[in-house]
Amino acid sequence: MTDEEQRSDLPHMEPGGDTHSHMGPDGSIYVHTHSSGDGHFHPHTHSHTQTRAVSNRLSRAIGHLDAVKRMVENQRDCTEVLIQLSAVQSAINNTAKIILKDHIQNCMMDAVYQNDQQALNDLNDVIEKFMH
Repeated sequence: MTDEEQRSDLPHMEPGGDTHSHMGPDGSIYVHTHSSGDGHFHPHTHSHTQTRAVSNRLSRAIGHLDAVKRMVENQRDCTEVLIQLSAVQSAINNTAKIILKDHIQNCMMDAVYQNDQQALNDLNDVIEKFMH
């Protein structure tokens, strides 16, 4: 199946709101809400290639964070806890980088092709929030 055929099969906007879902070629459903609250429609698709890698990284980060919580409950040394929290934060930031790269390489390429200025504005907004 070509990229165009995959994109044409994807749903875009659910009625009555700014939350919508997309189905990827592997059958995964992606739901997101636009923070602008204007219920805008965008013609580009969200075709993710790194879903499994992101999910695995998030699972590891959650496990790591649970371990840090146990460290706090067991009154471990504060410096040890802070070092482990830094590692969790780094893991989450690296996961976000994978999501951002995947979004740019897949979703935004289609948005640019479709001349979807709102998608570019949304990307700028999320980068601004992420980088603060």
